[in-house]
Amino acid sequence: PLYFINDPTGQKYHNAYFNKFKNVWTHGDWAKITTSGGVIFYGRSDATLNVAGVRIGTSEIYRPVEKIDEVLESLVIQFDRDDISKLVLFIKLRDGIELTENIHQQIRSEIRENASPRHVPAEIIVVPDIPRTKSGKIVEMAVRDIVHGLPVKNISALANPEALDYFRNILD
Repeated sequence: PLYFINDPTGQKYHNAYFNKFKNVWTHGDWAKITTSGGVIFYGRSDATLNVAGVRIGTSEIYRPVEKIDEVLESLVIQFDRDDISKLVLFIKLRDGIELTENIHQQIRSEIRENASPRHVPAEIIVVPDIPRTKSGKIVEMAVRDIVHGLPVKNISALANPEALDYFRNILD
């Protein structure tokens, strides 16, 4: 993007893309430039989780979870409190479906078999909605912040900011 709407001074734009490294665009994705000049995007660098020294990309968890018919969508965060760090998976189930022990075990098995035992979340919690940006991206950072009692940045970019209410105090 060249600028943000309703950002007359360009401060929001600058903070979003030029704050990490002076005068260097930083978009927040892990990417590799290939020898042929192509670019492979691996995913958000700011959404990389690090539990017990194991770096986990959120897509490594989403791919196996999406194989389960009962799950409509999911969102995973790293929850840190005191000396505890754990993965928490939030799932939105299809209408009329409840999280049974069978579905719970199926989710855990798919993740373990298609990623690793370290990728299996400590908790799986059903939520009625997953917050998204107006362009349709799930907002892991906003959920992480609200779960940890931190203010959510750029809430105006959310298509469904009311969905964040489900996550407030959910892990207390």
